[in-house]
Amino acid sequence: MLCICDTSVEPYWNLAAEEYLLKEFNEPIFRLWRNDNAIIVGCNQNTLAEIDAEYVNQHNIKVVRRLTGGGAVFHDLGNLNYTFIEPRTAASNNPVEMFRKFTAPIIAALNSLGVNAALVGRNDLLIDGRKFSGNAVCIYKKPDGSERVLQHGTLLFNSNMADISGALKARPEKFIGKSVASNAQRVTNISSHLNNGWSVEDFRNFLMDYIIRNNSIQAQDNLNTTVSNEPVNCEVYEYTARDIEAIDKLCAEKYSQTWWNYGKSPKYSFKNVRKFPFGLIEIYFNVKDGRISNLNIFGDYFSTQPTQAVVDALEGTMHTPGAIEAALNALPHPFEEYFSPAGQDASQHLTAADFARLFY
Repeated sequence: MLCICDTSVEPYWNLAAEEYLLKEFNEPIFRLWRNDNAIIVGCNQNTLAEIDAEYVNQHNIKVVRRLTGGGAVFHDLGNLNYTFIEPRTAASNNPVEMFRKFTAPIIAALNSLGVNAALVGRNDLLIDGRKFSGNAVCIYKKPDGSERVLQHGTLLFNSNMADISGALKARPEKFIGKSVASNAQRVTNISSHLNNGWSVEDFRNFLMDYIIRNNSIQAQDNLNTTVSNEPVNCEVYEYTARDIEAIDKLCAEKYSQTWWNYGKSPKYSFKNVRKFPFGLIEIYFNVKDGRISNLNIFGDYFSTQPTQAVVDALEGTMHTPGAIEAALNALPHPFEEYFSPAGQDASQHLTAADFARLFY
């Protein structure tokens, strides 16, 4: 098994590395990695329905879609992520057994520190009823017909809980679609259950050393009896220049791109209604492949420029805060002329930024 301890904290790069290691390697892999502030959304989720877009923009939080399913999670430097990748076996056909197998070494490592960690439900790790790790999985079929399974999970060590709650404050009532919604749960940091004063780097080094020393991946049932025992040899692996070049390319062409992180959201509809000092505004539109279509704007507001000009400017625009505001700022007239009389008190004028917030 190749053991990789990543030093990069760039979210786009780290998610690109996950895909590269899954698709381009044949050996089993164990990886530890961290991201700077980021929201990582599941492959089947509607990105904007999972995040507070305004909070995310204000705090420079990156948003990245991953290959695996499940719900959105917040990453910061106080969170350690782990990944297991290996050839798919008959046991991998059972998702329950798969999660048991790959979480067992993590649970054992924490138990050795006196932390009462356990797998609860299908894919969550809890300490005293509070979640510290969510896990997700995907299967990749290689060109030769063989298959590889990837399972990764978060390990909240000393994450900023305020950022977690703020960034993931979704407003799902505005969205109508078939995407997978996240489930809010009470969370805890591992560091709160330790008395050793470790940093997240200390914990990362401990966990890597534990996996290397106890080099077997074991699945356990609820009675704590061994279901499988697969001893493997561990080898610390450093990326080659070829690896880095390939991951850089995947990062630039896919994981840092709006079409992947937002545009891959399932088709959905969006609605919002808001009362302003000058009148009511209602907006309705559909989104497919990440782009706005069938936009309708209604209300009892006044204007000196046609609303249709705003509709035309936004049709086909990517449903992201930056793209929407850029399209509004490119309109040929001052924005307040589209939604409030030109002679009205300036304090009641609607800015392009204010209007853009109606879209997320």
